[in-house]
Amino acid sequence: MIEIYADGADLSSIRKLNLDSEINGFTTNPSLLKKSGIVDYKNFAIEAMKIVTEKPFSFEVITDNLLEMVSQGEEISKWGGDNIFVKIPIINTNGEFTSDVISTLVSKNIKINITAVFTLNQIDHAINALGSGTGIVSIFAGRIEDTMIDASYHFEWAKKRIFSKSSNAKLLWASTREVFSIIKAENCGADIITIPHDILKKRKLANKDLKEYSIETVKQFYNDAVESGLVI
Repeated sequence: MIEIYADGADLSSIRKLNLDSEINGFTTNPSLLKKSGIVDYKNFAIEAMKIVTEKPFSFEVITDNLLEMVSQGEEISKWGGDNIFVKIPIINTNGEFTSDVISTLVSKNIKINITAVFTLNQIDHAINALGSGTGIVSIFAGRIEDTMIDASYHFEWAKKRIFSKSSNAKLLWASTREVFSIIKAENCGADIITIPHDILKKRKLANKDLKEYSIETVKQFYNDAVESGLVI
């Protein structure tokens, strides 16, 4: 069964979600940190790791320099226990592959989450860079499908590469847009799906009676019209 990781940077939500048996891990990124108003990255991470002591938690480097990615990766790996994964983008802003960064950190027994993977070529580089090491390849399925391309093929491609390389990599469905993606991600071979905290709340709608949901929706529209004082 596919694992669900919560994606966010809010400590109160992390604390609550960590108690949820359906949540198997956590991820965050610089954009989510900015959204939550996080200024002291290290302090946030340390506090988060006091909460999440067993489930995997991925924290991303914040430099564009390949050498600095290595040093930042080493630093991040020390912020908690062995459940920390260091997120390394597959390329930097110049489009340079970070394969050497990933291989170097893997050689130091640091767990890696390779992020911002969009293309088949990037998948190949990610799996090759991980080698026999244990890590995660985060394929940005939601953003891929924003371009009207079905991301399922990316996972089928990646599964073949993992098999041919005898890799220990896990595949992660990233940038999730809706809860139905859990089903699609599992069907196409993803091992993990990471879901923003606000979308996770919609899990309670699973198997909801659609007629009842329709009535609730109409009531919402009607009440909003009345409260807004709309007239025709």
